Order: sequence, then C-alpha cells, then structure tokens
Amino acid sequence: QVQLVESGGGLVQPGGSLRLSCAASGSIFSIYAMGWYRQATGKQRELVARITRGGATNYADSVKGRFTISRNNADNTVYLQMNSLKPEDTAVYYCNAHPPSRYWGQGTQVTVSS
Repeated sequence: QVQLVESGGGLVQPGGSLRLSCAASGSIFSIYAMGWYRQATGKQRELVARITRGGATNYADSVKGRFTISRNNADNTVYLQMNSLKPEDTAVYYCNAHPPSRYWGQGTQVTVSS
C-alpha cells in the first residue's frame, strides 16, 4: 500500500524560505520519478517540480531558480527547498509520483503573507 506524508509547511513572509518533506512508503518511490504538486484555492493542481530516480530535475517556470527538489533514495524521502517565496506560492503542496498515482497524501499548507 502506498502512503505519502507531506510536512514542513507553514506561514512565511514574502522572501522567506521553507523546506518541505515527503515520506513515501510502498513501491512508488523506488519505481517512479517523484514530483511536488500544489493546488491553490480555486485552481487546478499543478506540477511544481519533478525528480527522476537518477536525480534529473525539472521545474515549472514560475518556480525555476527559487525551488530545489531533491530525494534521498535510502529512506524514501523527497524534499522541496523553497526560497524567495512569493504570495502566489500560497497553496497546499503534495508529493506524488510523476506521472501521479491515484494515491494522494493530505498535503501541507504553505501560506506566504506579510
């Protein structure tokens, strides 16, 4: 059974930083590329960053240069370092495989506001 548990969100001022973590159980982490997604209120969920098993990364244009995705294959964890945060980064952030599986965690809320 696949479980995805996100953590690390919170309230931060514009220009601040947060580091999100995702603990993945089951075979999903070892088989697939992993991604961080986000969903703002009233908007569709979107892919923010993706990392392959080998460590190759891709980013949405809106976060390129500010966010960094990484993974630890030893403990099935994927991270998202978010710097220079903007109010438009406010959303619930989720991790999942890429392409996404049907399993979604509860997400972690990121709010960027002064």
